[in-house]
Amino acid sequence: MHFKLIIAFVNDDKTERIMHAARSAGATGATIIGNARGEGLKPAKTFLGLSLETHCDVLLFVVERHLSRHILERICATGEFDTSPGTGIALQLDVEDAVGVSHQIQTLTEIVENQL
Repeated sequence: MHFKLIIAFVNDDKTERIMHAARSAGATGATIIGNARGEGLKPAKTFLGLSLETHCDVLLFVVERHLSRHILERICATGEFDTSPGTGIALQLDVEDAVGVSHQIQTLTEIVENQL
């Protein structure tokens, strides 16, 4: 079985909705790294020297490669990444090797077989 790593940088107020959307699209779980900061095309606004930027979370999903594009698209749609600037980004990378996922392979095999 081959995997992809989906990395999503999302505003923290959208984390729960994106997690739910990813799970409903076939993700079996995620690691959430909270309280991250980032900057896009436009610098963050400040008020009296204090930053007014929103906090974001980094979501890491190790997913089966046949499900990865569908999960990525659901994350994008739920987070409104393409329709609202500054709401987040997501990308996927090939995973060369993974350990600790053998207990999920049976479930993932059934999900992939049903979708193919």
